Amino acid sequence: MEEGKTQVMKYEPVIGLEVHVELNTKSKMFCRCSADYFGKEPNTHTCPVCLGLPGALPYTNKQAIEDCIKIGLALNCEIAEKSLFERKNYFYPDLPKGYQISQYRWPLCTGGRLQVTGNRIIRINRVHQEEDTGKLTHEGNETLIDFNRSGVPLVEIVTEPDFHDVESVRDYAKKLQQLFRYLEVSNADMERGDMRLEANISVKRKGESGLPNYRIELKNINSFRFMVAAIDYEIKRQKAALEKGEKLSQETRGWNEDKKCTYIQRSKEEAHDYRYFPEPDLPEFRIQSSEFRIKEIKKNMPEMPWVKAERFIKDYGISENNSKILTETKELAEFFEIAVEHGKAHEVSAKEIANYLINKKPDIASFLPTQVIEELKGKKVGVIEDSGELEKLAQQAIDENPKSAADYKAGKEAALQALIGGIMRLSSGKADAGKAKEILLELLK
Repeated sequence: MEEGKTQVMKYEPVIGLEVHVELNTKSKMFCRCSADYFGKEPNTHTCPVCLGLPGALPYTNKQAIEDCIKIGLALNCEIAEKSLFERKNYFYPDLPKGYQISQYRWPLCTGGRLQVTGNRIIRINRVHQEEDTGKLTHEGNETLIDFNRSGVPLVEIVTEPDFHDVESVRDYAKKLQQLFRYLEVSNADMERGDMRLEANISVKRKGESGLPNYRIELKNINSFRFMVAAIDYEIKRQKAALEKGEKLSQETRGWNEDKKCTYIQRSKEEAHDYRYFPEPDLPEFRIQSSEFRIKEIKKNMPEMPWVKAERFIKDYGISENNSKILTETKELAEFFEIAVEHGKAHEVSAKEIANYLINKKPDIASFLPTQVIEELKGKKVGVIEDSGELEKLAQQAIDENPKSAADYKAGKEAALQALIGGIMRLSSGKADAGKAKEILLELLK
């Protein structure tokens, strides 16, 4: 035990994160194939472009670019005036072209930051756009390839090596997942592979200046729990190796959940190994042009969850912990605020409503804000059920939020919740949510 303590004191970890998130656009990054591939029959969402067949030419998905910019703006990044794609050359079975279209020298967003637990600032090196690869499935001695995922828009967020403990890593990754969902750019479901984590880990002696001359990359980890376990194991493994006088070198490792250990996959490549060069089939694009309107993107972005949480504490006098719970999802935060607004007329405080939602945990998809007030007051407080009145409210919500209406018609199911939220705001939480949804769907046809 004492020996372990000495070792912990002697070394400190240096960790950087790379987070990949699939965007929930309707089509793929460089072709018109559907990006809704999960659970579909293998190799049915493909075309000559995403299969890299000779003569097929890519073209850029504008929505994916705008979604990448949203993520960059939310992370306080500088948005580049110009950007272009490059070919990242490497050979692997899930890469049909023999290269991945990505960004290296001209990323869309650079120089951001995000605050994590303990008021520490994590610097964001870059947020850039690329395409996803195919998916390999290993069955016995065979490896099967499904190219449905190949070409799906993928955003990579790369940090500086600013992490020194796993709690900060966990907090950062969870905040990113929350952010993607608030922005409605991705479901960020780790079990489905919408969001994948990679960590670059080194260990150095305490007090040493500069960075270690090696780094171990942990690849494609698909849960927060696995990431924490893998990083914990890798830090201990590297410390033990250094104590024995071993020399550590660049390599890529995976996580074996059954054995609870990391294992070597291959030696780690450097940037020059990928022979980056500009993608000749895609033009450079100017971000500040009318096509990519930064001001309009900013105007349509929601309040960030951590900003909302601080406002809830200040405006409603609730505790920091309760505020964090109530802002976990945009839907719950919106439900809470509608209930608070409705509660004012019935002398029900924000604290009472917060406690009710946190302790009772009602299903807000089928529970009305008015019902919260009724439960707390012990009497009916009025619900709007008249179809004519609900239709007027639904049309007003559509008129006031044309982007959500357009997004829903373009296939973004999550946009419907924003419109329902608009109806609830306009009615001070009195609208029958079920009937309002039916009327809304009719109007959007």
